[in-house]
Amino acid sequence: MYSNLLTSEIIGCAINVHRILGPGLLESVYEECLAYELKKTGFLIERQKAVPIIFKEIKLECGYRIDILVENTVILELKSVDELAPIHEAQILTYLKLSEKKIGLLMNFNVTVLKNGIKRYCF
Repeated sequence: MYSNLLTSEIIGCAINVHRILGPGLLESVYEECLAYELKKTGFLIERQKAVPIIFKEIKLECGYRIDILVENTVILELKSVDELAPIHEAQILTYLKLSEKKIGLLMNFNVTVLKNGIKRYCF
């Protein structure tokens, strides 16, 4: 229940950003503005959170980073592409697995209506 409310509020923040900016900007712009909107709403967020890989006994810092982690619960992977590809889905699923988080939102801001660019994943 909490996760549905949380993701709904996150999506609302993303829609506000998209309404103001529209499609066609760089991913980094949407990340900056969405982070601002989420913080303004009162969410605890972490940007560009490192995701280490544990292989057997070693921990590898390979440079994988979650765009935004909300309330230490929901992973946001932001894109600004013509079309989401299978590699984008694989990316968020990998982040969910490696970080041991349960919920992720893949958001493509390069669409005319943002709700058409959002996919929710549960792991």
